[in-house]
Formats: sequence, structure tokens, C-alpha cells
Amino acid sequence: MREAQQRSISIQGVIFSWILASASPGLTFAQGSAVDVPENASVKQYTSGWECDRGYREANGACARVAVPANALLTSTSYGRGWECERGHRMVDEACVAIEVPEYAHLDSMGSRWKCGRGYRSVGETCLAIEVPPNAYLNASGDSWTCDRGYREVEQNCLAIAVPLNGYPTNSSYGSGWSCDRNYREVGDACVAIEVPANGYLADSSYGPGWRCDRGYQAVGEACVAVQLPENAHLGYSGNAWDCNRPYLRQGDRCDLP
Repeated sequence: MREAQQRSISIQGVIFSWILASASPGLTFAQGSAVDVPENASVKQYTSGWECDRGYREANGACARVAVPANALLTSTSYGRGWECERGHRMVDEACVAIEVPEYAHLDSMGSRWKCGRGYRSVGETCLAIEVPPNAYLNASGDSWTCDRGYREVEQNCLAIAVPLNGYPTNSSYGSGWSCDRNYREVGDACVAIEVPANGYLADSSYGPGWRCDRGYQAVGEACVAVQLPENAHLGYSGNAWDCNRPYLRQGDRCDLP
């Protein structure tokens, strides 16, 4: 008897809930509290409250239809105007106007502007051919040119670089445009042989005399002179000077205890 009464109460509860839901379609229950959902909106799935359906924007507590102009499409974001222009169109005064692509140009990857093709550069609203001078080539981007190796730009032309004997042209756009071969160094407009002193060796550096002294020797003028170690001293890290052993301290040309 008791089981029959409980079953009857349960059925009545289900019927009562169904009646409430049918009588108030805009009234939704979430965690025991009612949420008044306006027309063209839905209850948020994971948080409280509601949000307008796609194609609608919230305005004064309601959901107003987004006015999409011609040549535009709806966006899926909940912010902004709710639409964006189609590819090949740009927004002008809340309208989508077709982009006029000049000859020798194409739409960029975004489709919102045009870009000149390789070998052309934009001048105003047109694409003009790039005039590549003799002894030059289009660069990788295709919108400018670079002089060939052994030439340098002078007033929109590529002139040959005068490379001295024992030198070679470089790809540098600044400086002399040439460098000296190994064993030679730049002196004015010429490449002069480097004279390496005894107990020295060639140094691959663009500064200094072009040579360095061997370990245990130090440069004195144009020569490499043996390092004279005082008592209680040793060759330093470079090998061309000396440091005092611990706990001695350097005092002029000797090592003394502090």
C-alpha cells in the first residue's frame, strides 16, 4: 500500500514539472533559481545567465538581430559588430565595398588588400614594373633589386668595384666593397703583405697588425720578444704576459708578499 502511494506521489511530481515548463517556455530552472531568457537567446551551457543566439546581439536586455550588409558574413564572436566583409571586400562607412585590384597585382592572404606581383612595386593605386639595371638582379622579395657581386649601387646603377691586387670583391653594400686576401691587409686603396715577425703567426682579424705572438712572447713594436718571468710568477691566460703566484701581488716588475 505504501509503495503504491509513493509511486503516485512521484508521478504527480513529474506531471507538475511538465505543466510548469509548458506554461512558461521562457522560464528555465538552473540550480534551483529561475533565469528569464529573452527571445532569440539560450541559457549558457557551463555558466549562469544567457547569451544571444548566432546572428543576434544583446541590446537593453534583449537580443536584436545583427544587420549584415551586402557582401558580408556573420562572425562567431560575441563582441564587435557581429559581421565582417567577405574576401575581396573592405569596410567603408559600415558597408562592404569591392576591392579594386590593379593590373599586375593580387589579393593578399587575408583578402582585405592587394599586393603587387614579383617584379612590380606599388605606386599609388597601380603596380609599376621595377627597372633592374645591368649587373643587378631582383631580390628574394621581388620588390627591389641588388647589385651583382663585384658591383655597387651608385645613383640607381651598378658600377664595377675597383678591386686592388691581392684583393677580392665582397657582397657588402657599405665600405670599400672589397677585402684583402689572407696574408694581406688593407692600406688605403691597396692590399699590402703582412710581415709576420719571428715567434709570431698570422691572425685572422680585421684590426691590429695582422699577426700575434706565440705563447711566451709579447709584441714590442714590430717584433715578438720573450716574456721575462720574475720570481714567483707564471704566464697568464693569454700566454703573452705574466701573473703572480698566490699569495704574491704584483709590484712593478716583481712579485712581493702583501
